[in-house]
Amino acid sequence: MISEFDWATFGHFRPFCTKVLCFRERMAKGHCKILVFLSFDGLVGMISLISFLSAMAFGYMYLFPTFSPVNRSYEIPKSNVSNGTCDVFYGRWIHDESYPLYDSSRCPFAERGFNCLANGRKDSDYTKWRWKPQNCDIPRFSAGAILEKLRGKRVVFVGDSLGRTQWESLICLLMTGVEDKKSVYEVNGHEITKQIMFLGVRFSSFNLSIDFYRSVFLVQPGLVPRRAPKRVKSTLRLDKLDDISKEWINSDVLIFNSGHWWTRTKLFEMGCYFQVGNSLKLGMPVSTAFRRALETWASWVETMIDRNRTSVFFRTFESSHWSGRNRNSCKVSKRPSSRSHGRDRSLISDIIIKVVKKMTDPVTVLHVTPMGAFRSDAHLGTWSDHPSVPDCSHWCLPGVPDTWNEIIFSYLLSNSGVSFT
Repeated sequence: MISEFDWATFGHFRPFCTKVLCFRERMAKGHCKILVFLSFDGLVGMISLISFLSAMAFGYMYLFPTFSPVNRSYEIPKSNVSNGTCDVFYGRWIHDESYPLYDSSRCPFAERGFNCLANGRKDSDYTKWRWKPQNCDIPRFSAGAILEKLRGKRVVFVGDSLGRTQWESLICLLMTGVEDKKSVYEVNGHEITKQIMFLGVRFSSFNLSIDFYRSVFLVQPGLVPRRAPKRVKSTLRLDKLDDISKEWINSDVLIFNSGHWWTRTKLFEMGCYFQVGNSLKLGMPVSTAFRRALETWASWVETMIDRNRTSVFFRTFESSHWSGRNRNSCKVSKRPSSRSHGRDRSLISDIIIKVVKKMTDPVTVLHVTPMGAFRSDAHLGTWSDHPSVPDCSHWCLPGVPDTWNEIIFSYLLSNSGVSFT
């Protein structure tokens, strides 16, 4: 919540206080000629009235110094950012009637499962929130300008289903700047689904490709080593990047995400353990394994990617809003949350930031964890293509992933030296 009194919200109150103070000042200077015609009793009465109203006004400000209406803006906790420095991930959500930037129902590349309105959600307020950094502004997304910037380029997303959501968001955003919608197509004629390992959309009028590669761990799945315990069904080779990584090299913009599959439930309970070289690491904690995998990824970027050509981004962990004792309850609010409830921090995000900082040529970290912490209103909930299975991890489209893309392309188009670290 914003910590200063919002005068814009109480515009009817501030002018009144200002007039009172001005009136008292004019009295002290003897410029209020009307006092000549007032009786002594009248003067005393007027002074008493003014004093009473002044006391009421200042009393109100004393009692409610930090009040701000909950449906106007939502601010992330203060970070160590010096005055005048723009950290685009430190700011607040502002209600903006000019949003959303596109209609999912008119975008053939948005999965039905992410189109909450088409799946029965009645309120659309979750689509009308714009991210406002503290000391700067993100330029409004201009599909035409960005399509020209990307003419002849290749954009590649690598990651899990949250990465695919961002990939779909970007395509839908850019589709608003294309006159001939038929000139945009999936290169293999595939329907957009989560089962396919590669999806590629071609903007033929701009010679532009926007691809998605499903690689939820980024590192290579491995076979079960000899003499492994029976509980080991598969392994993750933490020292080897995914085999399909060779397909990511020839790109101009490369956007990674990972983390949602790095859990005991999705690993150990499924019989998947970690391996380095020929050594099986049965006792290695998930967080340690994730760090080791990220170090392998960082080494690959430094060795294989031409940073003079390719802009590389890594998005941090996206805040989820599961609740309940076993974190299996999903209650989607109608408006953003007023508090982060600790969701603005993530061990996965901390590991990503630390590994990137140690790189010889650090990539751009999209630290989206804090900004998503307040958006309990923007999840799929029961408005997916499987309404019986609530979802407080994925996001509706249009929605929060659009902001990630706005930030990426404001960075690519900006010459203002905006800080993303």
